[in-house]
Amino acid sequence: MKGDIGVIGLAVMGQNLILNMNDHGYKVVAHNRTAEKVDEFLQGPAKGTNIIGAYSLQELVDKLESPRKIMLMVRAGDVVDSFIDKLVPLLDKGDIIIDGGNTNFPDTNRRVAALKEKGIHFIGSGVSGGEEGARFGPSIMPGGSPEAWPFVKPIFQAISAKTENNEPCCDWVGNDGAGHFVKMVHNGIEYGDMQLITEAYQFMKDGLGMTHDEMQSVFIEWNKTELNSYLVEITSDILGYKDTDGEPLVEKILDTAGQKGTGKWTGINALDMGIPLTLITESVFARCLSSLKDQRVEAEELFGKKESIVEGDKQVWIEALRQALLASKIISYAQGFMLMREASNENGWDLNYGNVALMWRGGCIIRSAFLSNIRDAYDIDPELSFLGSDSYFKGILENSMSAWRKVAAKSMEVGIPMPSMTSALTFLDGYTTARLPANLLQAQRDYFGAHTYERVDKPKGEFFHTNWTGKGGDVSSTTYNS
Repeated sequence: MKGDIGVIGLAVMGQNLILNMNDHGYKVVAHNRTAEKVDEFLQGPAKGTNIIGAYSLQELVDKLESPRKIMLMVRAGDVVDSFIDKLVPLLDKGDIIIDGGNTNFPDTNRRVAALKEKGIHFIGSGVSGGEEGARFGPSIMPGGSPEAWPFVKPIFQAISAKTENNEPCCDWVGNDGAGHFVKMVHNGIEYGDMQLITEAYQFMKDGLGMTHDEMQSVFIEWNKTELNSYLVEITSDILGYKDTDGEPLVEKILDTAGQKGTGKWTGINALDMGIPLTLITESVFARCLSSLKDQRVEAEELFGKKESIVEGDKQVWIEALRQALLASKIISYAQGFMLMREASNENGWDLNYGNVALMWRGGCIIRSAFLSNIRDAYDIDPELSFLGSDSYFKGILENSMSAWRKVAAKSMEVGIPMPSMTSALTFLDGYTTARLPANLLQAQRDYFGAHTYERVDKPKGEFFHTNWTGKGGDVSSTTYNS
C-alpha cells in the first residue's frame, strides 16, 4: 500500500507533523537529506507506527499514491528551490508540492507560476503552533494552486487544531502567496503581542516593584479575562519558573531578542502598501534596540538613567495596565487586518477575514479568546475596514481609553520604555482625528519641491501650486497620490 503524503525534512516540526498525520490514519513517507536522520526517526519517535522511510527522492516519489503530495518542511529560501528543482523531473502532471516553511510570499507567487507551466500544482502553507502545535494540532494557512486544495484538504483539516465547536483551524486562504502572506501577518501580530506583554511585565517589575510570584498571579488572573490567550498563559508559566538556585530563571536570560525576519517582512510590506502598521513595526525595532546591549549599558551609565517608582494603589495600576494591554492588543490585530485587506485588494486574493480569524483561533501562537469576536465582526460586516469600528471592540477601546492614557503617560514620566503600547494609542488618536496636520506638510512639500496640493474648497483630484516666495516660479514638479 502506497503512502498518502510525503514529508521532506525531519527536524522537530517535520517529525511532529508526520506523527500527527499518522495519528489521524494517514500513511506518511518520510525523507531527509541524511539517511541517518531517517533511521533515527524510524527507530525512535516513529517506531511502531505506519510511517514509511525513503532514502532518496526517487524512492519517496515511488512510494506515493497519485496525485503525489509532497510537503517540504525545510529552511525557507534556496533550500526549497533546490528540492523543487530535484523533484520536478520525478513528478507527473497533477502532482502537488507543498511548502510548509516560513517563506516570504513573493517566493510562493513565483513558484506557483513556474510550476504551473510544468503542470505541477504548488501550495504555500503557513503552519503555526510551534513543536506542540505541529504534533497535536497546528493552525494551517494554505494558499497557492486552488486545483490542489481538494486533494490536500482532508489531511490538513484532520491534523489541524479545532475550535471549541470542532471547526478545523485550517481553510483555503487564496491563490498564489496568500497563505504565506497571512502567516507573515500572523507572525507580525505575534511580534506585537509579545512586545506588549514584555512592556506590561517591565511596568510591573520596575515601575510597581512587584515580585515574580506577584506578576505570575496577575497573568494567571488576566488569562481569565478578555486577555485569555496562549501568550498570556505561557508568560505566567515563565514568570513562575525557578532556576536551580530558586531564583526566577527569566532574570538570568540575556535581554537581547532574536528574530527570523517575518516581523520585518510585515513592516516592509506595510510600508510598501502605505498601511500604518505602527505597533508591529515598533515591536520589530524594539528587538533591534535590544540587540544593542553593550551600547545600552554604556548609555545608561552616561545618562545616569534611573526609573522612578510608580506611586499609588498597586491594584488600581494593575487593572489600568490590563486595560491598556487589551486595547493595544486590539490595535495590533486591527492593523494586521488592515494590511491583509490592502494585500488582498492588490493581489485579487479575496481573503475571507472571518475565516482567517477562525484559523488563528486554535493551534497558533497568537490564539486568543477574542479571535471569536473578530470572526463575528467580519461575519457581520465582511467589508469592515477597521476592526475597532465593530461595536464589541469599539466598546473596549472607549472603556479602556482613560486607563490606557494613564499608563502611557506614567511610563513616559518615570522612564519605562513602552514603544508598542504608546504607539498603539497614538495610532488610534490619529485614526480618529478628522483633520491632521498633513496640510502643513503638503504646504512644505510644495514650498521646497513644487509638489502641489489639493484644497478643501475644491474638488478632490484638482491640484494646485503656489509660488510661496515670489521667486520659485509657477511650474509644479509632480502631483502626489493620496
